[in-house]
Amino acid sequence: MQPGGIVRFRDRDWVLLPSDEEHIYRLRPLTGLTDEVVAVHRDLSTIIAYTLPEERIHPSRFPPPSPEDLSDTASAHLLWQAARLSLREGAAPLRSLGRISLRPRVYQFVPLLMALRLDPVRLFIADDVGVGKTIKALLIARELIDRGEVRRMAVLCPPYLCDQWEKELREKFNLEAVVIRSSTLGRLERHKPAHLSLYEHYPIQVISIDWVKSDRNKYQFLQFCPELVIVDEAHGAAEADPRNRKQQQRHQLLREIAQDERRHLILLTATPHSGVEGAFRSLLGLLRPEFRELDMGSLTEAQRAELARHFVQRTRKDIEQDWEEGRCFPERISVDVTYALSAKYRELFDRTYEFCSEIVQSGEGLEERKRRVRYWGALALLRAVMSSPAAAVAALEKRAGAPELGEEEPDFGPFIFEPTDELVDDEAPTPPIEEAEATLPESDRRRLRRLARMARELLHSEEDTKLTACVETVRSLLQEGFHPIIWCRYVATAEYVGEALRHALKVAPSGLTGDGVQVTVITGRIGEEERRMRIEAIDPEGPRVLVATDCLSEGINLQEKFTAVLHYDLPWNPNRLEQREGRVDRYGQTAAKVKAVRFFGRDNPVDGAVIDVLLDKAREIHRALGTYVPVPEESESVMEAIFNSLFLRGRDRLQGLQLPLFEENVALQAFHRRWELDAERERTNRTRFAQRALKPEEVRRELEGVDRVLGDPDAVREFVLSAAQRLGLSVRRDPKDADVFLIDVSEESLRTLPDPIRVTRQRILSELAHPSPVAPQGSPFGADRRSPTWRVSFVSPTPEGAEYLGRNHRFVTALARYLLEEALTKGKDAVASRCGVMRTRAVDTLTALLLLRVRYLVEIPERVPLLSEEVLVMGYHSLSDEEDPWLDDDEALRLLAEAKPDANIPFAEKRELVEMVLEEIGAWGGDGQVWGAGHPLQARIRARIGGRAKELEESHKRIRKAVSLRVRELRVLPQFPPDLLGLLVLQPVVRP
Repeated sequence: MQPGGIVRFRDRDWVLLPSDEEHIYRLRPLTGLTDEVVAVHRDLSTIIAYTLPEERIHPSRFPPPSPEDLSDTASAHLLWQAARLSLREGAAPLRSLGRISLRPRVYQFVPLLMALRLDPVRLFIADDVGVGKTIKALLIARELIDRGEVRRMAVLCPPYLCDQWEKELREKFNLEAVVIRSSTLGRLERHKPAHLSLYEHYPIQVISIDWVKSDRNKYQFLQFCPELVIVDEAHGAAEADPRNRKQQQRHQLLREIAQDERRHLILLTATPHSGVEGAFRSLLGLLRPEFRELDMGSLTEAQRAELARHFVQRTRKDIEQDWEEGRCFPERISVDVTYALSAKYRELFDRTYEFCSEIVQSGEGLEERKRRVRYWGALALLRAVMSSPAAAVAALEKRAGAPELGEEEPDFGPFIFEPTDELVDDEAPTPPIEEAEATLPESDRRRLRRLARMARELLHSEEDTKLTACVETVRSLLQEGFHPIIWCRYVATAEYVGEALRHALKVAPSGLTGDGVQVTVITGRIGEEERRMRIEAIDPEGPRVLVATDCLSEGINLQEKFTAVLHYDLPWNPNRLEQREGRVDRYGQTAAKVKAVRFFGRDNPVDGAVIDVLLDKAREIHRALGTYVPVPEESESVMEAIFNSLFLRGRDRLQGLQLPLFEENVALQAFHRRWELDAERERTNRTRFAQRALKPEEVRRELEGVDRVLGDPDAVREFVLSAAQRLGLSVRRDPKDADVFLIDVSEESLRTLPDPIRVTRQRILSELAHPSPVAPQGSPFGADRRSPTWRVSFVSPTPEGAEYLGRNHRFVTALARYLLEEALTKGKDAVASRCGVMRTRAVDTLTALLLLRVRYLVEIPERVPLLSEEVLVMGYHSLSDEEDPWLDDDEALRLLAEAKPDANIPFAEKRELVEMVLEEIGAWGGDGQVWGAGHPLQARIRARIGGRAKELEESHKRIRKAVSLRVRELRVLPQFPPDLLGLLVLQPVVRP
């Protein structure tokens, strides 16, 4: 018995799979999936078989078709579709595509092709924000797993991204992962054997990098570290200033992971270069130690070529120009909306600004530590007051008293300037204000309390013109068809704005249907699990607004439900601006346009300063380069210089535009020059590492080969619609969206379905109609629950509110498996039959089409062989005396798909034709080593399959060229005989 052969066990036929344990048989049901593989102990099976003969494993053969299996030609075509969509170990060289539940874009395959040319895989993916880095990394992971090169993998990511990674792995790549962090540790420990570690027992892991980086947790992870590690937001693990202990710990962990030269390592970030060359090189050094010494400004051609094998960095402009035919990202419309401060709000600002200027100036004579504390406190107070009256009150009234200053200078930078490599603290900035207050006399503290009272008087009053303008802007966005996210700096502001919007939008704006607008508020005070629940609970069918702080601004997917952003508080870090906008402007956004609103006070000098000095400069660079360039790391000191200048020069200079003032600042001019140099460096890098040596045609050629084996999304759609029609299932196209189909899921429709389909469908619909606390409330159903419709689509990204039906969706899998099993057992009564006869004008001579399922063993030295499968259609002219009666593969497929009946044939004649073809092709079975010998037709089939195996072998080697001798010795061996699934006889119409 050879792997790939058919065996009999427990009165059922199975496919014998390769096994890495000599005494274990791995068996897959003949019509089943790899998920249903059973392991049988060879010796134990032999012993038990003396008492229970059905426990013995012995060779068997695929049941041949017979004239009893005769039905119409359409059902034979349906069998071919079902068999093809049942394949998981596809014979194409990209094995992963048989197991994923999405349709990646062409450009997303580039890192995969790069990875397949590396051994081990050490790759740095630094494409723009929102182009699908998660999909690129998981394509590589799925491919390595399906090739048997990796058994265990771990994703290291910030804690707030763990659940999102787990969901992507499960829903799109069919990999069941566990999330490992402090809150899940106890449960995971209880469900594993005592003698195994977490990292040994659970093969697919998503781990909070901030949990595993500590000395307490790091060493066991390193001891049992998986063969593949993916690091998300890798910029947060670059080598950092020793004062940044968290980042240093992350970097040390990655260095220790990378020390094993056999380990596969993939780094992901949209901001690989913070402006500090050493930090960037520290990440490159994780790929190969010598990269740590590279001078990026003067790379030799050999160095550039070697680095380009491991590093890819592309802008959206690169991708759309070089890789995709047509737009693959939404058009981003950026607009500015301004408001004027009311007299009372202006008075609050003036008094706050005056107070801040005075305490900064009066602190000049203090020791450096206390002087800087006053500076940070002044900036924090200014930000809070201009965010909202609620943030001002929170910052000024909720103080724990005036603490004593410690010996070390506190780091209040993150309260003022939003760092890119850390999640921003969105609480009101009380610590810097408290510390500053501790340096002030009682008279100044009383002034602070008066400011708090002034702020309280503005709450929800008409004098808060910022809030009023925001409500009107949100109303306009909704009327334009957008679903906006309102980004706020502080928790107090977000809750304040959310409350106002709920009140103002109780009644939907004119032009919108429904009782009102859903307004959801999410801040850092809410746990990660509850954040996810709140987002999933948003109904995608109605108008909606999300008010959030920057706890959601990095890495979180919000594009499925939102199409616009409004920056209620402008970030003082342009990198954060791009991260916010990237939540909706990213891969998977189905809207053609998204909108980004910069919202600021036209008579607010501080907003004007930030826009003129930072945000406009960032936009200028983006327009020139096509991507955002991070602010140089020294930006905090630049902000200090800017606002010291503001405070020290006095209020009178701030009544007009700020630009002339800033142009006089030498530090700012130097900062802008540095930023421009960084932009030029980025332009050079993105030209060097855009991977233009890989051509779209090369990628498309491989994808076309995969589609021929597995079927593309159009094939899935055609199969589901044909099967639904045969099973009496009502499916119609949504009149509002041509890419959406509506399936009737009423109780009445379920009664007519076969049991296996009904059970699977009821399970799916139960999850949708009765969601768990963490499942989305906005299910893809119509409004009438008594006779609901299931909204589905066959395109990816999927239209809003619909569920994607890909080849691996449970419903598609259940349909394909049921039709295939039924065809093998029910004969002519099956929905998809094994034999068909058609009289057609598509042929001029009697033609037979054979549906063959072929298995191959992919042998690589020192590895367990891999089993691959494909369904081939071979055609020949029956009863022909031609020297070569065989059709080429494309012609055979064309006839199967396009031939239509043009005349009726009596059933007796159909049966006679099927009997004749079965006799012509001969007995199907026997020893695979000699199958086909002595029978010309079978010998020709054997030769054609052998030629196909050589094509696949070359394709495998081409994909993995120049990797290693082991791959160059790869062989693809067909296993004979192939399974004869069915046949279709085409009889020409007799012409007058």
